[in-house]
Amino acid sequence: MDCVRKSFLKLGKTFRTTTKTAFVAGTKQDDLDDVIRGCLRKVEKSQEMLYKKFFGYALSVAMIYTSQRNDALEVVDDSFVKVFSEIGKYNPSQPFQGWLRKIVINTSIDHFRRNQKRNLMVDAETQHIHDHSPNAISNLTARDIIALLNHLPNDHKKVFCLYEIDGFSHEEIALQLDISESSSRVYLTRAKKQLRELFPVYFNTNHEK
Repeated sequence: MDCVRKSFLKLGKTFRTTTKTAFVAGTKQDDLDDVIRGCLRKVEKSQEMLYKKFFGYALSVAMIYTSQRNDALEVVDDSFVKVFSEIGKYNPSQPFQGWLRKIVINTSIDHFRRNQKRNLMVDAETQHIHDHSPNAISNLTARDIIALLNHLPNDHKKVFCLYEIDGFSHEEIALQLDISESSSRVYLTRAKKQLRELFPVYFNTNHEK
């Protein structure tokens, strides 16, 4: 498997599990249920508690899909507005953070649609590029990986994250971003190529003393 792809899959897994562990360590599930019931009654204190508990997780997801922290913060705030207005649709038998993650991703896509200028699509060129050392890849932190992602054009970044991190199909991505399936494949190919090219430059600049 491609080493760069392994890193992003690992990143996605980390982001999916980090907040759940932190929340369970400090708060019982019954307490979360009480907070959610309070949100259903539109109790402001409960909404504040839910926001504080899951803000970090929501921001980590938003940071993957946006290029600037300010944009990510806007996505998080918009996401929680949706959470509080649609909390009645949440199924308590399902993990709350999974439901929240979907909302943050969809909100990020909405943000992308509002701000992204449509570009002309052209065929991608497929090139073979040798993978770099797995040991070097393993030294990348989540911050390093996000920094690499932020070097990609927004459309390439969105497709890469949706496909490699969150497991969307090209058909689903095409529907979400209002592009063709062939364009989704083009952007994924280009994103992988760019990441392979960026990795040695970024790694040598930031990790070699």
